[in-house]
Amino acid sequence: MATTGATGAQADAPPAPRYEPRMIEALADTLGVSESAAVRHLDEQADQQRRLDGLRKDGVRTDGAFFDAKGTLTVNVTAAREAKKVKATGLTARIPGRGEAELARITAALDTAAAKRVPSGVASWEADLASDTVKVTVTDSSTLAARAFLKKARGYGDAVRVVKSDRELQAKAAVAPGSRMNINNNPGSWCSVGFGAKNSSGRQYLVTAGHCVTGNPGLYFDGSKFASGSTTRFALGRDSVDMGLATVDAGSSITTSVGTWGNGASVAVRGSQRAAVGASLCKSGSTTGWTCGKVNAYNVTVTYTDRNGGPDTVVRGLGRSTVCVEGGDSGGAYIAGNQAQGMTSGGPTNQSCGGVNDQGSSYFQPLDDTLRYYGLTLNTN
Repeated sequence: MATTGATGAQADAPPAPRYEPRMIEALADTLGVSESAAVRHLDEQADQQRRLDGLRKDGVRTDGAFFDAKGTLTVNVTAAREAKKVKATGLTARIPGRGEAELARITAALDTAAAKRVPSGVASWEADLASDTVKVTVTDSSTLAARAFLKKARGYGDAVRVVKSDRELQAKAAVAPGSRMNINNNPGSWCSVGFGAKNSSGRQYLVTAGHCVTGNPGLYFDGSKFASGSTTRFALGRDSVDMGLATVDAGSSITTSVGTWGNGASVAVRGSQRAAVGASLCKSGSTTGWTCGKVNAYNVTVTYTDRNGGPDTVVRGLGRSTVCVEGGDSGGAYIAGNQAQGMTSGGPTNQSCGGVNDQGSSYFQPLDDTLRYYGLTLNTN
């Protein structure tokens, strides 16, 4: 309780803000708008997301959804009757030529091809909902593996769009979510802390990028061991998924607030509802700190180049964003509003991040997929 100096009357303390102030500040800088406009932006996205969730609970069959550049949520449907129900909620409806399910079928076929032969020179492939195509990004089309992969991709006609890039990708391996964790207490080898979760028996785990826990290393924070790698789906040189777990040591814990690397502020973790494509989000990582952007795509498959001369690795099932990351950010926590989204997996080589709103590119392992695969429940604030 508090009293006002003018009247001495008691008044309730002001309610806590809906969003952490550092997140609003960063988002306002990124969008080039005022902080009040940034709050409205998040509120509008959250409201549209709730309406979409309501449609799905009511049995409306959707085929993907995405936010456009103006922040409007477009919902893919397969028939006019579903479109009518979507429009009745105030959302935009579209009957696409292909839709998310068909694009997922094509990306899955490309995943199968890559599992047989890693397509070195092909950086990534993903379902691009807005353009209703599968986008394939190529860094070197001269390799035999890349040519074979592109031949299969182009067999899908205009459903596949090939773009060129001069930036290869690599995994970003270099106790609050986002904190630095040293691998086997080696100061020259680190990742970033992801999210805490528990199994049905209550055992506590750190959910992280799989490549951070290959070999089941000890994980250290400020020189003290707090967890040990226990399982991973990442395998160098093979078809992989970049999800993994570490068992949290007795007496240690992962907090339920994401650090923002500024003024001691943090963002409470309330759940793990997946944000739609186009939604704003931020990440906390031990190399670049607090950086923000938006979701570009889900179900993205990439080819990571090993800069130490080892084999290239295909990783599937990732999200792509405009959040900037560098080496050592791997495993770090992505969050949209108060909803945990995932852990840093990788990004372009030689990318440099200069500040909160410095737009870049990154790939993250979606948290909801990881929790579902391992049968875990997220620890929430």
